[in-house]
Amino acid sequence: MAREPTVFVVDDNPGVRQSLAALGDSAGLRVETYESIKAFLAAYDPARPGCLLLDVRLKGSDGLDLQDELRRLNASLPIIVMTAYGNVRTSVRAFKGGAIDFLQKPVAPEELLKRIREAIQIDRERREDDAERVRVGAHLKRLTRREHEVMDLLMRGMTSKEIAFQLALSVRTVEGHRRQVLRKMRVGSAAQLVAAVLGARARNG
Repeated sequence: MAREPTVFVVDDNPGVRQSLAALGDSAGLRVETYESIKAFLAAYDPARPGCLLLDVRLKGSDGLDLQDELRRLNASLPIIVMTAYGNVRTSVRAFKGGAIDFLQKPVAPEELLKRIREAIQIDRERREDDAERVRVGAHLKRLTRREHEVMDLLMRGMTSKEIAFQLALSVRTVEGHRRQVLRKMRVGSAAQLVAAVLGARARNG
């Protein structure tokens, strides 16, 4: 069962935390609030979907340090940076660090909810991509060396006859390997095989 997405809020202002929690609740969103980077990291679980609303100025620390730490941990949680003291240098650092948005406080409730829903959708798509990459990778590991060879040639658009000539095999043998490749990769055609493998490779960067 898929986990419900959570809007994580890191802000040292109790009033802001309370208002954001109320806003999320009114929109049917699950919200968790934290007063510091330390408190958030102590509870953070990368498996939990959602997004992060991050204030830049926190007591005794820079909110963007949390963004840097999440990047170091290879966390994919979309981050919306919010501040009442925005400047070009801060916004550049936020975006370079992977923030998907940089908002100047105060933010209109309707606009903030829109950005939050967009961030949650980004997170959902990222997680689906990651799951598909892992799935395809697991299937690829099940292929034998010969099946890998046949698959690579299939992906180059070769026919069974051409593959047989290339690998010095009989067409019947190639057809058998082809069926095994499609079965193990859990696809119904060479076209689906190409889409699955190239998609996984693209997600790996």
